[in-house]
Amino acid sequence: MKGLLLRLSALDATAENAVRVISFFDELVARRVDVDTLVRSAAQLAECPAGVGAPVPPSANVRRLPDGTPVWLGRPAPGVALDEIVLERLAIAAAILLDHPSAPPTGLGDAALVELALSVTAGEAERSRALHLLGMRPQGRLTVLAVAGTPAQAARVAAGERFAELGSLYAVLVPGATPDLDLEPGVRVGVDEAAGIDAPVTWRYARIAARFAGHGPQVVRYEDLGAVAVLASLRADDIAEVADVALLDQLAEDQDTIEVLKAFCATDSVRKAAGLVYRHHSTVAARLAAAEARLGFSLSTTEGRRRLDLALVLRHLRETAS
Repeated sequence: MKGLLLRLSALDATAENAVRVISFFDELVARRVDVDTLVRSAAQLAECPAGVGAPVPPSANVRRLPDGTPVWLGRPAPGVALDEIVLERLAIAAAILLDHPSAPPTGLGDAALVELALSVTAGEAERSRALHLLGMRPQGRLTVLAVAGTPAQAARVAAGERFAELGSLYAVLVPGATPDLDLEPGVRVGVDEAAGIDAPVTWRYARIAARFAGHGPQVVRYEDLGAVAVLASLRADDIAEVADVALLDQLAEDQDTIEVLKAFCATDSVRKAAGLVYRHHSTVAARLAAAEARLGFSLSTTEGRRRLDLALVLRHLRETAS
């Protein structure tokens, strides 16, 4: 990365050169270098003395970490082009590598910090800083919830944790293990866990899990999906071309029939399915017989039930494709 940078004194303050400086410090954070290496690298980049901590030269350009620790470049402001961004990135990197509970303020609210922590385009330094500001450790265990529901429902699921609306879902960040969730009817939640620094991947997996939620349980963990997770990569148009799904769409004119079929697949028993949908077992048996006639295959065999369950899953995924 250092080889990509020209002498700082020869660079102007264009966006391209600013991005190069940001990438320079992001790589140092990603490598988890010690503070001495960070300071030495910053000094070589800026072509002037640099430091984290005292003593501070009288003419230095200084920023301070939340605990008061000075971070400085040994030439007075405004210095040369990009001095300010070098000093800012040095301070951010120092806060992360020193594992401060927070980094220099950003002016962003919790929702914006959640979005930044989950962004695939953010650098590791940006993500670590956002997590620190949210009170979370980048290397610590982080649970990400993808919640499908109303804003009020998402807030109740978050229960004081940090959350943000991202597209059609709400992202909730929980330090540590998955909490116990008491969900209202209709709310769907996908869950994944990993180190905080891997939050964008965790968010992607939680979103995939959320698409399966509601077909059976309201909460689905990505790790429990196994090979089934690959079905989420199918496009809605591809699913629409599956004949069994089209037949289910016809049966769905009576929504009660779909619920009976789902209950039967979940229990493999007419009587247990009847208990789940609060119907008499003779009513459920009649619905299953009528569905068999429309679908064109038997539901009394393992293969038939597997085929039906797959069609129900695909139909559910099509409905949650947004």
